[in-house]
Amino acid sequence: MDCRLRAATELFAHTWDPVILAGLSQGPLRRAGLRALSGGISDKVLTESLRRLLANGLVERRAFRTAPPRVDYGLTPLGASLVEGPLRAMGDWTREHGEELLEAQERAAGRAAG
Repeated sequence: MDCRLRAATELFAHTWDPVILAGLSQGPLRRAGLRALSGGISDKVLTESLRRLLANGLVERRAFRTAPPRVDYGLTPLGASLVEGPLRAMGDWTREHGEELLEAQERAAGRAAG
C-alpha cells in the first residue's frame, strides 16, 4: 500500500500536472492549446509535465500524418478517472476553502517575516 499511496500522491506534487489534466478533461488539445489554457507555463515545463503524465499512463499522445504534422494530447481512461475523482474533489474543496487557505498562508508568512 505504501508504494501505491506514494505513487498516487506524487501525481499532485507537480504544480502544472493537475492543471494540464483538468484542461484535457474538456477534450484533446494540441501543445499550443495546453499552453494557452495553462496561462504561464513554459514550453520546457510543459514538455516535462507531458512526459511525466504519459509515463504514468494518464495522458495519451496521438500523432496525425498531416502536413504540417499534428499532435494531440488527451486523457486515457485512467487519467479521466483521476480527473473525475480526486481532482474534482480537490477542486470542490478549493472552491469552498481556498480563501481560508490563502489567508492562513499569508498570516504564517507575516509571522515568519516579523
